[in-house]
Amino acid sequence: MEPKNKLCARKATWLAFGLIALAASISSAQDTPTQESFSETTYAVGDATTSGLQPTSSDSTAVIAKPPPEAPSSLKHELDQSAEAARAYKQAMSTLTGLRAYPPQHTFDPALANGNGNSKSIFSSFLPNLQGQGPIGSVVRIVLKLHHSISRVSNVLTSEGLGLGTRKKDEEMRGKAIKVVDLLQHSAELGNMDALFTLAQLSLFPPTQHFVMDPQLAYNSLSTHASRTGNATSQSYLAFFQATGYRGVVPVDQGKAQLYATFAANGGDKGAQIALGYRYWTGIGTSESCESALSWYGSAAEQAITKFHSGPPGGRSLPQTATRLSDLAGGIYGPGASVASTGMNSHRPAIKAGVARAAGETWEDVLEYYLFNAERGEIEFAFRLGKIFYQGSIYASPGGISSGSEGVGAIPRNFKSARRYFLLIARQVWPHDPPNAMQTKDEHKPVGYAAASAAYIGRMYLRGEGVKVDYAVAKAWFERGAEHGDRESHNGLGIMYRDGLGVKVDMPKALAHFNAAAGQELAEAQVNIGKYHYHRGELALAMTYFETAVRNGSPFEAYYYLGEIHSAQASSNAAPPHVASSSCAMAVSFYKLVAERGVWDDDLLRDAEIGWMAGTDQGKQIAMLKWWIAAERGYEIAQNNLAYVLDQDKSILRLTRFSPMTLSTDSARLALTQWIRAAAQRNIDALVKVGDYYYHGLGVADESEHSRLEKAARYYQSASDTQMSALAMWNLGWMYENGIGVPQDFHLAKRHYDLALETNSEAYLPVILSLGKLYARSFWHTLTGGTGGLNLWAPDEDEIVKPTQGRQIEENKKNGGIEERPRDEDNFQEEDGPWYFGKAKEEFNRRRDGQAVHGRRGEEEDPIQWARERRDAEREREGDFGPEDYFDGTMRGNREDVEIDEFGETMILVLLCIVISILLYIRTRIVERMRRDQREQGQAGGQAGEQAAPPNGNRGVFPPPGDPARNEWAILR
Repeated sequence: MEPKNKLCARKATWLAFGLIALAASISSAQDTPTQESFSETTYAVGDATTSGLQPTSSDSTAVIAKPPPEAPSSLKHELDQSAEAARAYKQAMSTLTGLRAYPPQHTFDPALANGNGNSKSIFSSFLPNLQGQGPIGSVVRIVLKLHHSISRVSNVLTSEGLGLGTRKKDEEMRGKAIKVVDLLQHSAELGNMDALFTLAQLSLFPPTQHFVMDPQLAYNSLSTHASRTGNATSQSYLAFFQATGYRGVVPVDQGKAQLYATFAANGGDKGAQIALGYRYWTGIGTSESCESALSWYGSAAEQAITKFHSGPPGGRSLPQTATRLSDLAGGIYGPGASVASTGMNSHRPAIKAGVARAAGETWEDVLEYYLFNAERGEIEFAFRLGKIFYQGSIYASPGGISSGSEGVGAIPRNFKSARRYFLLIARQVWPHDPPNAMQTKDEHKPVGYAAASAAYIGRMYLRGEGVKVDYAVAKAWFERGAEHGDRESHNGLGIMYRDGLGVKVDMPKALAHFNAAAGQELAEAQVNIGKYHYHRGELALAMTYFETAVRNGSPFEAYYYLGEIHSAQASSNAAPPHVASSSCAMAVSFYKLVAERGVWDDDLLRDAEIGWMAGTDQGKQIAMLKWWIAAERGYEIAQNNLAYVLDQDKSILRLTRFSPMTLSTDSARLALTQWIRAAAQRNIDALVKVGDYYYHGLGVADESEHSRLEKAARYYQSASDTQMSALAMWNLGWMYENGIGVPQDFHLAKRHYDLALETNSEAYLPVILSLGKLYARSFWHTLTGGTGGLNLWAPDEDEIVKPTQGRQIEENKKNGGIEERPRDEDNFQEEDGPWYFGKAKEEFNRRRDGQAVHGRRGEEEDPIQWARERRDAEREREGDFGPEDYFDGTMRGNREDVEIDEFGETMILVLLCIVISILLYIRTRIVERMRRDQREQGQAGGQAGEQAAPPNGNRGVFPPPGDPARNEWAILR
């Protein structure tokens, strides 16, 4: 019986395997239907799931092509309106999921993200490493590159690539879009409110280019939906229509906008609460009220912080920061002329990304370079690559892991690849996974990078990112990192002991770990300590920690709790009026930051960026619409982007005098409105732009030229008072020089020109030219009998501006004091500021951790610039003769000691050019005069020869050839 049983078992096994393969093939065939049968299949599924009917494909096609046939009377009684509405809505949503959505903003080759994996099979020893060294790896990489290039060319040369086969596909997709809209309208007519709201969304924000953007249909659907259900989101969109009059659907009515926004905000819509808070804060459609703005912004911030705390331990991952389009071009006025790209602002990630894009560098190239070096065993590249994949961006925000990342360098997050690279580093110090705590004792091992990698691995196990949640493994990895003093590991252990995750709650241990991390300037740990004191009622101490966390880069939680503290002070009856007013303003500012950052459900700025980067006309329209909605809610970045797009699309806004076109008044008025609102939120370049609009008369109401120019001068003066915009100072100096909008004053003109050069050294050429013109004009003005001219030989007394004490103090602080003194163990100096208990210990810890802090800050530098410098250093090191320029290589380390007087060099070059020009002119004149004299002498000699008989063979008195006297007649030129 045993052989028979074995045979039966074997047959059963093969039968089960065959059934599984058959089921898999059937499911794959159902998951990928053909284009011809897609609509029929989904329609049959919808009927089967909703009404129990299973029509054939021909029946379903007939239903779609023409009205449904008459059904029996018994069947009509079974299909009521609600069931039919639900069936149509479900069928529409099923078809909608099959349509193509917008592509992501940044994509790259998935093969680069996956790497080589962690497999250690026997075949891996025979296969070449695609990222390794040696000729085999290089040949394989070259072959793969050629294969990708050939495949791209072949795809372009296909019928679809040439556009020959896309027409049929577009027609099919457009037919599906029509089907979706028709089913939604049918379901809405039968009373399905979900279908009505979805129809409004599709009409306002088409998911693909095959849908038609119909704001009128969207408004009607939203109005009906709001009136029947009182939905807060629909009322919020209606408030936007009333406030802006978008596409002329309804006239602008700020009163109705305020009413709809109030209903939506009371209904709990977060976007409406933000919009209403902004309207009360700026006085749009209502009187300004800080208390009302505080109430609504506080409600929105509370929703955001609740959503944040509902995530894994430590809170949800923050949405990536939004990007100003103008920053990618070096600012509103370009690099050098914009405040956004000068001074310390030039180190912002958006500016760096714009420079990298202008140089032709893409994120795919950067990742490929990082991957190549990481696979070769470069620890620094591997660690940075793990961080990039973990945070989903090339650029990380300052403040630690919890501070998030910058959206300008966004790539798809890949926890699997991040964990792989972190383990690659950590296993060089800890060869075995927890709970084995054995460590490799080797001074040459990368202990610092291994400890930081252990913090990331522990955080993944703690939060369930790419792996299953395992508190024991997370604790083991955190302990490994904390053993070597890693701040993120200490903070992770503090969270586990505070919340009792896998361990018993132990606040003393939690505080000890938080303090260890906070001593290394980790913002999240400082926030955790601040929350501990906040809940104990120690508000003064809590505020100190929160403010310190903000300075160290905390972008979310610290602002919320600071807003809570200032809100309590503003609402306190015991606070004086001026204190309450100041606290109210600060609380509104903090709540506004929290509400605008915590947008996990409705990230308008991110969606707008994706639509704009898609490059299609419809995508740009949707992006502008979402920026407009966000601008009405007070997002400064949205206001900047909307105004910048309107400003760039119309050349008349930039070249007013030379463009033959006439600008649309509505577009100019909208751009000016957004510039004004952005300028009110400390956008200095937008403030200068408002002055430009008033100077050129763009988007302003009909008013006298004198009044308009005075307003332009006032806006330039406001921007100049910030001591940040050299362009505003130059504009104001030009207006004082010419007496436009302000009284003519050469002294004030010169002062503003000098301030422009002092503010931005890159403006030295235009300032020098302007000063030369100003002096020439002042000299002519004095010659013609005018007064108030400049002194050409010495500075006037009123032009000598002594620096104020405050500026001297600031300069002394920047320079480290008035005079430098050597520091040694026996030389102590009195430090500024009050002394307090614990300051000596803080100073000692700061000096002790100085090297670690310096190394940690080095990790936050620009990853592209860091990689570029490493590549250049490798090229020089691997070269046979070192640097190409020997003089440059010799002086490279001494460049900081060379002080170059740019102004003096420029003047010397100008004088040399003038001298050379004069010499060339004199030489040209001398040569022309000599030639003219020779021609006159020749003509005079010819006439004399004709009148007198030429002796000696028509040579006159000229000696014959061979005569030694002939040389005396030679002309030396």
